[in-house]
Amino acid sequence: MDKVFVTRPLLPDLDCFVEQLSEVWRSKWLTNMGEKHNELEKKLQKVLKVPYGSLFNNGTTALLTAIKALNLPFGSEVITTPFTFAATPHCISWDNLKPVFCDIEPNTMTIDSEKIEKLITPNTSAIVGVHVYGFPCDVEKIDKIAKKYNLKVIYDGAHAFSCEINGKGIGTFGDITMFSFHATKLFNTIEGGYLSYNNPDMVRKIYNLRNFGIRSEELVEEIGINGKMNELQAVIGLLNLKLFKKEQQKRAQIKAFYDENISKIKGIRIPKMPENTTNSYQYYPIIIEDEYKISRDELYEKYKQFDIYTRKYFYPACCDYECYKNDLSVKFADLSVVNDIKNRVLCLPFYGELSKDTLHKIVGVL
Repeated sequence: MDKVFVTRPLLPDLDCFVEQLSEVWRSKWLTNMGEKHNELEKKLQKVLKVPYGSLFNNGTTALLTAIKALNLPFGSEVITTPFTFAATPHCISWDNLKPVFCDIEPNTMTIDSEKIEKLITPNTSAIVGVHVYGFPCDVEKIDKIAKKYNLKVIYDGAHAFSCEINGKGIGTFGDITMFSFHATKLFNTIEGGYLSYNNPDMVRKIYNLRNFGIRSEELVEEIGINGKMNELQAVIGLLNLKLFKKEQQKRAQIKAFYDENISKIKGIRIPKMPENTTNSYQYYPIIIEDEYKISRDELYEKYKQFDIYTRKYFYPACCDYECYKNDLSVKFADLSVVNDIKNRVLCLPFYGELSKDTLHKIVGVL
């Protein structure tokens, strides 16, 4: 059996890709909001059910821009989760703000809305929630807290492409939501990102920040960066938009197989998606409980012996990084759930091309 990784990139038919590239070659317009870029930007608006959206060259640039666009006070505090990819707190820090880590809820593993309020100080300016593995944050509770304390809310939706809560696109909650279109994601543009938002005033602001602040040949309105997606990435995106729903259907069948078989194994917990929420099918995490015969790390190494490469997302947690762990707000933080879950969670291989034999082997090893 070939090596089995935790995911595999969704790729369009190569001939279709080359055909689309021929149009780009004829136009000789490779970047700077070309025809393919603009077409993808509009189509994503409909797919994600959001009123406004902007494409980016990657999710990190998009998140940096989202934070910058909200004009948060220099040096102010932003409450976020340490159970996430490094980009989340790094973007806060790069924007000259201080990440303050909040514990997580044990089922969804998202920021615990019941613990946010006690972390708010006069210097708090925003909350950055992360929809981990596609499990949504408690958006209603976070929204109430934000309104009470006049805080901005940004969501890191890197794992939550096409998720909905009660029929509403997940990118409609908070002030801005970032989506990642990295090759590891359900929907990818090889590298890429997207910001969704509800406020029409943000359209011009985000356009400027994404394009060096340049509005026209002779007008530079503010200090921006280069966050533009190129036409080759956009072509991949347009083609993958036609494929991602079928990929989700395949992953739904794989999830059903995993659920049925893994639920019979003592000591393995399968996190449950909240009611009235659709699943993005980005990852399939399991929790290794004390009743299981070996530890998560032992299981991780055991899988390698069978050329199955699972992932310990997210270990270490961001609060363990050298650049954060010595901060007093981290040293004395109540992160008990994070410190437990980070040693128990394991993401199993999860993509549409997994064969039945491979799935039986993955479960058999477990």
